[in-house]
Amino acid sequence: MVHCSCVLFRKYGNFIDNLRLFTKGGSGGMGYPRLGGEGGKGGDVWVVAHKKMTLRQLKDKYPKKRFVAGEGANSRVSALKGSKGKDCEIPVPVGISVTDENGKIIGELNKEEDRILVAEGGIGGKLLTNFLPLKGQKRIIHLDLKLIADVGLVGFPNAGKSSLLSRISHAKPAIADYAFTTLKPELGKIMYNDFTQISVADLPGLIEGAHMNKGMGHKFLKHIERTRQLLFVVDISGFQLSSQTQYRTAFETIILLTKELELYKEELQRKPALLAVNKMDLPHARDKFHELINQLQNPKDFLHLFENQMIPERNMKFQHIIPISTITGEGIEELKNYIRKSLDEHANQENEVHFKKQLHNLRISNTISYSKPPSKHVVTSGRT
Repeated sequence: MVHCSCVLFRKYGNFIDNLRLFTKGGSGGMGYPRLGGEGGKGGDVWVVAHKKMTLRQLKDKYPKKRFVAGEGANSRVSALKGSKGKDCEIPVPVGISVTDENGKIIGELNKEEDRILVAEGGIGGKLLTNFLPLKGQKRIIHLDLKLIADVGLVGFPNAGKSSLLSRISHAKPAIADYAFTTLKPELGKIMYNDFTQISVADLPGLIEGAHMNKGMGHKFLKHIERTRQLLFVVDISGFQLSSQTQYRTAFETIILLTKELELYKEELQRKPALLAVNKMDLPHARDKFHELINQLQNPKDFLHLFENQMIPERNMKFQHIIPISTITGEGIEELKNYIRKSLDEHANQENEVHFKKQLHNLRISNTISYSKPPSKHVVTSGRT
């Protein structure tokens, strides 16, 4: 019988992004020494991606059991070759990274029906094993979910990311006037008049030291990895987490966010990025916005304000900077249009690179084929 279950999980509210599982391949079947019969191989354990599956559903469906594949059939007079044991398939959502107990990556499931073998069944009894079967592989695995979205919202707490998500999509995240309102990732979709849809992920606000796992830390920085584009959201009036922490201007906020991404994983800085400057309805917001633009255009003139360890090696290059207000709706439509334009431009660039690569490979292939001498077995026509 195939038993399926999870044994440990990490959750935020109803959201689960990590599961620890016990898996075991099925044992092989007994051989038949007198007639040289071979036992069947034990079943394997596979992790299989399904679009409509969540880790929460997996936990609820299999709350306490283990993932164990079926045993191979014994060899017998009527069937000298024993049949293979039944495989066990673990249904998981798309976007799962599978690692072993030591943190080594076994594989990733990035699209529906992707599958990874995580525990192999034992071979059946045969001459090589003195007709005794081998046990199946035992393995503790970790399922780590990384959200896949077109756009990931990046910002410190209370920058207005949740309000922005509710403005540009049909998502209804919790919104309040205190720092940590987003305690789990929220996904929304921007709907355009031509029925194009762009997915947006609102991730819990970072704090200084997130790369060292402070605050939400690595729990949500990892979700940024699979977004195609970053959308920085900053408060034009600046940010202060509490009365015990230092006040940061909008420019300082951008620099610190960039540094946190760099320290976590440098590749994140190479993603296409937009900047939404929020709360433009506040007093003196226009003057502060012009000051911010000047600072972003001439960052080296202002980096002396930071300690050396806070300065990123590479500053973010924003494709577009859009002033917005989630209260009045200012700039929201422009932002939606820029998001789509930026994604389209990036997709066109990727297609162009892919086309050039294919063309280059084709030219190399043709050059090799033309340079080959004719085979001595080729029959050529001639005059008789």
